[in-house]
Amino acid sequence: MLFIVHFHDNETAEPDLRARYMAAHLAFLGDHKGQIQAAGPLKEQDGQIKSGLWLVDVESADAAWALVHADPFWPTGLRDRVEIKQWAQVFADGEALI
Repeated sequence: MLFIVHFHDNETAEPDLRARYMAAHLAFLGDHKGQIQAAGPLKEQDGQIKSGLWLVDVESADAAWALVHADPFWPTGLRDRVEIKQWAQVFADGEALI
């Protein structure tokens, strides 16, 4: 099943948290490339990063939550809120999938 994981940053977190833990975060993403299909920041109109998004292919929302909690960013306080929603892809590469 495909899930979208939408992370919202904690605006009161230390400003350098993302930079300090980025190498560990990227290594984590690489280690889980079979489950985390895509990942990246969401930029505001002014270019600031205040959230991020993953597309994960796992068996359940609980499995997606397990990935979130295993991410090195999780215990740092960088994340304020996380939303996980199942995604039903109906269009890709110029073609309908249903």
